[in-house]
Amino acid sequence: MLKIFAACALVAAAPLAAQTLPASQAATSALYIHAGTLLDKPGQTPRGNSTIIVRDGRIAEIRAGFAPPEAGAALVDLSKQFVLPGLIDMHVHLWGIGGDPMRSRLEALTRDRFDDMMTAAVNAKVTLNAGFTSVRDLGGDPRGIRALRDAIDRGEIDGPSITNAGEMISVTGGHGDGGNGLAETFADAVHKTEINLCDGPDDCRRAVRAQVALGAKVIKFAATGGVLSNVSGGLGRAMTPEEMKAIVDTAHALGRKVAAHSHAAEGTKAALNAGVDSIEHGTYLDDEAIALFKAKGAYLVMTEMAPVAALAQARGGALPPATLPKAEAAAAAMVASHRKAVAAGVKIAFGTDTGVSRHGDNAQEFALMVADGMTPMQAIRAATVGAADLIGRDDIGTIAVGKAADIIAVASSPLDDVRALEHIDFVMHKGVVARAK
Repeated sequence: MLKIFAACALVAAAPLAAQTLPASQAATSALYIHAGTLLDKPGQTPRGNSTIIVRDGRIAEIRAGFAPPEAGAALVDLSKQFVLPGLIDMHVHLWGIGGDPMRSRLEALTRDRFDDMMTAAVNAKVTLNAGFTSVRDLGGDPRGIRALRDAIDRGEIDGPSITNAGEMISVTGGHGDGGNGLAETFADAVHKTEINLCDGPDDCRRAVRAQVALGAKVIKFAATGGVLSNVSGGLGRAMTPEEMKAIVDTAHALGRKVAAHSHAAEGTKAALNAGVDSIEHGTYLDDEAIALFKAKGAYLVMTEMAPVAALAQARGGALPPATLPKAEAAAAAMVASHRKAVAAGVKIAFGTDTGVSRHGDNAQEFALMVADGMTPMQAIRAATVGAADLIGRDDIGTIAVGKAADIIAVASSPLDDVRALEHIDFVMHKGVVARAK
């Protein structure tokens, strides 16, 4: 049982701080966290009993042992828990209904973006409570997700810090074309508003700039077809190499990293050659694709949960018939491809494609990663250190002096059983306790 106390008096001298901020950066009030086991730097050996001192939303000190709190400080008792950095999911979709495609289809004509905005706020809170203190949202209403991102940053809404992509850039008829499979009247209406579609390099440059203008902090494009597209176009390459290069060069020039949705090996290789920062899914990987990952230093975001969820939904009739053969093919191919990538040492960043699966179930991805050959420590590192590197943030991913106080705790060691991360006891985001059992 988690206990939070207020210290009422000054205490005797505490153990020497292992790490400390300069006095000029320290606030007068503080929050002391007693951690039974502390995995402060995933990939390294955990510490034993430790004290984390938080001031103004950041890590001010880390001390060995259980240091008594100073006068006026609060104490969070995690002395029997395993404490680690807040988790980071590199592929979510917070906008709208997630994990229930049948309901989404049935309510398509009665919901509008204001309903989806409210649902997105709920999804954000559920995600934070599951231990994910930062996410990369790779497709939703550009204005809505930007507004949600900013409200969370201001502390007005509970949720993880968001790096948002706006809408996925796609060729006409590609995976990101919202008119796919719609009746003529609805397809025509959708196409009048879709600024994310592009055909040819120049038009694709325009599409990138349009998303940046709407507040996108990262750019995503569809290099190949997709499982959930309501057309039977398959999972092959959809964009030309020239279109991909135009997207990547334009995004990088504007200071944005680029994520490529890609299933087929030809799409993945073209995207890697174009200079993308990450490949999402990477369902079909041959030896050439794996060699390119390593040569280019790009990350693979495996999203193992997505085909599992999509296949169950397709077989249950919750998705259109065109998705079923694609879901079956993707689910069959993904595991073998990812095992090869893990064995070869490809850089992996944690991502789930949540929104296909249910929000809050994100941590179920860890067990699938371990089944693909990763150790629990490697999987945790992918959701902390690796994800922070991919997202381009140096203030998260580890528990260290000066970094954001994004901290979670579980009852038992996830290094022994990674499924422990599916049951979060405590969540702190930017120094604020969001969940405490």
